[in-house]
Amino acid sequence: MENTTTVISREELEELQEAFNKIDIDNSGYVSDYELQDLFKEASLPLPGYKVREIVEKILVVADSNKDGRISFEEFVSLIQELKSKDISKTFRKIINKKEGITAIGGTSSISSEGTQHSYSEEEKVAFVNWINKALKEDPDCQHRLPMNPNDGSLFKCLADGIILCKMINLSEPDTIDERAINKKKLTPFTINENLNLALNSASAIGCTVVNIGAQDLKDGKPHLVMGLLWQIIKVGLFADIEISRNEALIALLKEGEELEELMKLSPEELLLRWVNYHLTNAGWNNISNFSQDIKDSKAYFHLLNQIAPKGDWEDEPTIDIDLSGFNETNDMKRAEYMLKEADKLGCRQFVTPADVVSGNPKLNLAFVANLFNTYPSLHKPNNNDIDMSLLEDLTPPNVGESKEERTFRNWMNSLGVHPYINHLYSDLADALVIFQLYEMIRVPVNWSHVNKPPYPALGGNMKKIENCNYAVEIGKNMANFSLVGIAGQDLNEGNATLTLALVWQLMRRYTLNVLSDLGEGEKVNDEIIIQWVNQTLKSAKKKTSISSFKDKSISTSLPVLDLIDAIAPNAIREEMVKRQNLSEEDKLNNAKYAISVARKIGARIYALPDDLVEVKPKMVLTVFACLMGKGLNRIK
Repeated sequence: MENTTTVISREELEELQEAFNKIDIDNSGYVSDYELQDLFKEASLPLPGYKVREIVEKILVVADSNKDGRISFEEFVSLIQELKSKDISKTFRKIINKKEGITAIGGTSSISSEGTQHSYSEEEKVAFVNWINKALKEDPDCQHRLPMNPNDGSLFKCLADGIILCKMINLSEPDTIDERAINKKKLTPFTINENLNLALNSASAIGCTVVNIGAQDLKDGKPHLVMGLLWQIIKVGLFADIEISRNEALIALLKEGEELEELMKLSPEELLLRWVNYHLTNAGWNNISNFSQDIKDSKAYFHLLNQIAPKGDWEDEPTIDIDLSGFNETNDMKRAEYMLKEADKLGCRQFVTPADVVSGNPKLNLAFVANLFNTYPSLHKPNNNDIDMSLLEDLTPPNVGESKEERTFRNWMNSLGVHPYINHLYSDLADALVIFQLYEMIRVPVNWSHVNKPPYPALGGNMKKIENCNYAVEIGKNMANFSLVGIAGQDLNEGNATLTLALVWQLMRRYTLNVLSDLGEGEKVNDEIIIQWVNQTLKSAKKKTSISSFKDKSISTSLPVLDLIDAIAPNAIREEMVKRQNLSEEDKLNNAKYAISVARKIGARIYALPDDLVEVKPKMVLTVFACLMGKGLNRIK
């Protein structure tokens, strides 16, 4: 049979890589079918809607070789070859050339030994620099780097010692990093590397995808990787309070006839859109459906600012008047500038310039709106007797909505680059697509032809999801040999917390043990082997601590962990930071914080929290010792 596959030239390959990188904003190496559909829309292809849908369907049938709903760059190139799409390639070229401020950076790709191009947005770099300059302005540990110049390459040089990255992670998720573990003075290549490892492993622990990023990439200041990581860290902070468990006032966004449970399933992006439209409705203005095309004229923003600006309703609250005269300006760019001057009155002129608004940069406009929400949400918890408030019983202390265990599992999944991103553990696992991806990551095969994929039909859609969940349980029992007694597909679909977590824990445990088996050249690893290794390593280093199991009460002091770290990486632990005698609960927590941060600093990718050590939670304790064992074996190899 004659081979009719179109040959992709180096120039076309570079253009396709540019296009791919523009959609793959988190640098995960994958895009979804939804993102590709958005790309076709942005590309303004001269194709009717049905043709675009046909192409997207073909992507799933032809390009998505492993049927996981995600497209790698290799699969993307195969699709272009399959479609012989010179027109699409040309259109991508037009898009890229139209985008002002796109800076090309030479990079390499497995696709071509000749090299490909990576890009980053100049506008986004400026926005991130300004945000960091403001956020860390008063931090004494950053004075040697700040303020950075947004108009040159300062960002990539200033982040190269890891200090600012660590600080930004703590701003986004407080107490993730124990500041005592950050190397701040008399930096050497080795201590800089430790800082970068600490930043990467801590970013992973808060749910950032860092699969394709290493300390050397950050040290070298590779712009597209630095920008991708930085955006993820910033977004974690911006979105932290945009969930009902942390902000019950969001209940005001319930639509008539809508169940609270449905609102709780919305992602932060969807909640932000709902929030903007709530205020636009109150202003009598048209609702928006995105943060790109629909906000380009700034008019929705004018109304939003006017609605959220303080009206002096509370004691000691100043009134901030929004001047709407710029609303009638005929020039879009001037109108955007007038709007941003009003945003500045609220202290919220961040992330966007007039050009970013007019061009409809979706990422920067999303950040702009998130910052507005965090500063002036202007929502009040409704007194509505029709709302089933029993759903909020778990949203009050000490549970605060999402348990620490649930958040740990969710961050672990997101750090691996699963699609879709997990915002809410149970609702986002309800169709089992992420579970199938995790099975493949632990080397359990999935027959993707047996998997139903979105969009699901309006009628019978949930049955399709239950079929997926049934298949996920079947794989777990028959292929992975998991203990799933009493667990049915419907339990996963309905979000039964206990049973869903039972499966997720076994996935995480297998993933962790697989890493150890690889380092041990295929030797099967179990709890006993890990405990034996820990005790032997401690003994060889002449340490006095040991553990009898992952339930050993001595683990609550974190001393066995700290001693093991010192045995693996001598001099990593500063003994003056460790409390060993007459430990109070606060002392135990401080030891645990220090232990986890130093473990990440020496290269162990730990997801457990300090509380897990203090409370001696066996599951999470296992992962800590397993990760340290992995680090120890890796050093030997």
